Amino acid sequence: MDQPSDPITAAILVIGDEILSGRTKDKNIGTIADFLTAAGIDLREVRIVPDEAAMIVEAVNALRARCTYLFTTGGIGPTHDDITADCVAQAFGVGIDIDERARAMLLERHKPEDLNEARLRMARIPFGADLIPNAVSKAPGFRIGNVHVMAGVPSIMQAMLDAVAPTLKGGAAMISETIEAVGLPEGQYGGELGEIARARPAVSIGSYPALTPEGFRNRIVVRSRDAQALAEAKAVVEALVARLTT
Repeated sequence: MDQPSDPITAAILVIGDEILSGRTKDKNIGTIADFLTAAGIDLREVRIVPDEAAMIVEAVNALRARCTYLFTTGGIGPTHDDITADCVAQAFGVGIDIDERARAMLLERHKPEDLNEARLRMARIPFGADLIPNAVSKAPGFRIGNVHVMAGVPSIMQAMLDAVAPTLKGGAAMISETIEAVGLPEGQYGGELGEIARARPAVSIGSYPALTPEGFRNRIVVRSRDAQALAEAKAVVEALVARLTT
């Protein structure tokens, strides 16, 4: 994966009524977020929209304009409510039809006589798009512009993400350190922690309460792409915690 100096950003668009209703619990956001963090790509936004064409088109156009990459999941199956491909085509202002490359992929799994109208919906690809192979069930995703359209089923999404990974440009990986603020309420160190953060723009500092097997505690996480800046900030935060706990 190439590593340019400019920051690389991404957004995730999750599509599906079943996610918003709670019937299906999303597992893809965390998987994609982990991948992006390891690749040095900043995830800037996650949006979830229903199976409504106008909302999907608006979200695709807004997110692809703001970020280097947009990853969508869901809505590319064989049923009537799988409208993502049509919406992406509309967002880009291009036509859509059965793609012979996608049909050939489906024929690796299905007999010709079994490629009915429903299954052929999964071969409908916007004009000008590249296919994303699917090692699990063969029905492909696709890439058009900076938008990567992937399945909602987690195992299939993972296979598609693995396929597109080599084509992405990554940046310097974000590194992080965690300081345990055992026995310290956030209100006791919040003001000084804010001053430390404001003085170090190359570092991101956050405080996160957590309930652990040992009981309630706060964890301060320091993040940066600059190892030296990270080490210096960590030392200052550790000194703050030590002073307040003695």
